[in-house]
Amino acid sequence: MSTNALDINKALQQDRFGSQMAAFAQWKTELIQTIRRYQEWLTQHDKSSPEIELRIFDALKAIDSDNLNIAFVAEFSRGKTELINAIFFANYGRRLLPSEAGRTTMCPTELFYDKTKDQSFIKLLPVETRLSDASLSELKNEESYWTELPLDIDSPDQMAAAFQEVVKTKNVPADEAEKLGLYSEELHGGDEATPAPDTIEIPMWRHALISFPHPLLKQGLVILDTPGLNALGSEPELTLNMLPSAQAVLFILSADTGVTKSDLDMWKNHIMAFRDKKQNGLVAVLNKIDILWDEMKKPEEVLTSIEEQRTTSAAMLGIDDSSVYPVSAQKALLAKTKRDDKLLEQSNILALESLLANEILPTKQQVIWNSIVVGLDQSINNTYDPIAGKLQDLTRQQEQLEALRGKNEDVVQQLLQKAKEQKVAYYESVKNFQASRRRLATQAKVMFNTLGMDAIDVIIEKTRQDMSGSWTTNGMKKGMTLFFESSREAMQIAERHADEIHKLIEGIYRRFHEEHGLKSHKAPKFNIQPHIAELDQLAIKAEEFRNSPISTMAEQSFVVKKFFISLVSHVRNTFGNANREADAWLKELINPLVIQIQEKRTSIDKYMETLNKIKESKNNLEGQLKTLNKELAQLEEQTSALESMRKTLQNCTPPPPE
Repeated sequence: MSTNALDINKALQQDRFGSQMAAFAQWKTELIQTIRRYQEWLTQHDKSSPEIELRIFDALKAIDSDNLNIAFVAEFSRGKTELINAIFFANYGRRLLPSEAGRTTMCPTELFYDKTKDQSFIKLLPVETRLSDASLSELKNEESYWTELPLDIDSPDQMAAAFQEVVKTKNVPADEAEKLGLYSEELHGGDEATPAPDTIEIPMWRHALISFPHPLLKQGLVILDTPGLNALGSEPELTLNMLPSAQAVLFILSADTGVTKSDLDMWKNHIMAFRDKKQNGLVAVLNKIDILWDEMKKPEEVLTSIEEQRTTSAAMLGIDDSSVYPVSAQKALLAKTKRDDKLLEQSNILALESLLANEILPTKQQVIWNSIVVGLDQSINNTYDPIAGKLQDLTRQQEQLEALRGKNEDVVQQLLQKAKEQKVAYYESVKNFQASRRRLATQAKVMFNTLGMDAIDVIIEKTRQDMSGSWTTNGMKKGMTLFFESSREAMQIAERHADEIHKLIEGIYRRFHEEHGLKSHKAPKFNIQPHIAELDQLAIKAEEFRNSPISTMAEQSFVVKKFFISLVSHVRNTFGNANREADAWLKELINPLVIQIQEKRTSIDKYMETLNKIKESKNNLEGQLKTLNKELAQLEEQTSALESMRKTLQNCTPPPPE
């Protein structure tokens, strides 16, 4: 590790957000270690299966690659990039990201650490790809479209120079800018006194990906730096996908202008509208408060001025005063660089950093816990239950064999007869189970016929045909309405079949528990409602996006085309996620029962074999008890190990936000 990197790590340890990110990374490491321990245990005891291995693989991959996404959104000249420098990169001792007066971030920029690459880089997507039918997420998987530049992490000067490439622009004819969706007469056109320009300044790049091993980025932080209102309006994927999926969205205002009309448009149409009208993880930052610092005023008067601007901004945005954080990013960056504690406190950046550390990170931990760890805990339970059931059976058998000491042959015969009757009854139940399993397979097939990718592709193709050549407002609205109605209906049909499957499996579990003493198991229901809710929210977003100022003023065919690409892609992903979850749910639903049934059958057969040996000769009793006690000890050791893993996971339960 270079001296520069060591200095940065040391500084981060003294930084509240940096230390919390380190704790977050350590928490993920503990989870991964516990999962690997479970994986090794399964292999050691020959208890694994393709389904469990896949779940473990997915869990490890998800935890390792799961990141904390923080988006910074603002109109031009609000000090957004300076704020990123101040919070995350001040330890380089200079402005790392370009942050001069005027327009800086001309294309959306993602800063992250790519673990799969051996070197740092900047990847730039040419603006001309806006004419492509491929979505931005699809283009990210196509290396050939991107221009890649190396980064020398040991040279802040070289890095800063390379970052300048991101903000480059070029002048193109107005008609070309219009085709790219970056110009419209309504938004940029002049009047009689000031005619519309012949050429338009546009960004050279559509999107930038920057990877380098900054400690925070290595720990899973991903920063999305977005340009102003025009870019949000003409890149639907930013508004529909990237901003809603961020754990925190920092909306930056400037203290010298307050909330302008374009700020308000962005807030209403591209921030609040697409975060489900919720303020969770949504923070308004009133930047440049140093403009209000006036040496001719008393300190309390300056504070009053800042508070008034804060209150006014909150009222215009329709949020609580406490949700607006007044800061000076420029002074914070200077204070951290010069190690000026007094100026750092004045900048108020520490309050914002505490919010990210104390609220946003714990919320992210809870998301990982709910989406990944809870399911894995269920897998451990599913492994534990058959072993615990077998332990219960063998303990009962041990008691019966212990009671045979000193008893005559008739008692052994009675036990053997009882075991035979139990076996006959059990095998009859197993036969009935096979019939129920066939009905289960039929129901599952019908469910996947409506939830599968082929089904949604049919809906997509029909919508495309209906909307083809009809880009009018009414045509678009009707096509999108039918699209979402059909998608939602398919989800609801799948939900009804999932409920039937659940009822069927619950009945099977109940019968085996009541009739044969199998361990009681609460079969989980398949919760498809989050996916239906996501479709409903996308439908609302579709309408809001269509009515947003940028969408109505920009070239309609371009906006609709891009919007349709990103929206349909999102809906298709929703079906894909629901499909995978339904498949995993079905396997988790039936596999624990199959394992318990097999274990029970083996236990019955083995017990009859033991009784037959004892019947042949009473001398076999002690030997059989010895074998049984050894197996009991092994089962107790196995259950103890699994209980220890469950306890470790419980100890990793994330704390509630402060």
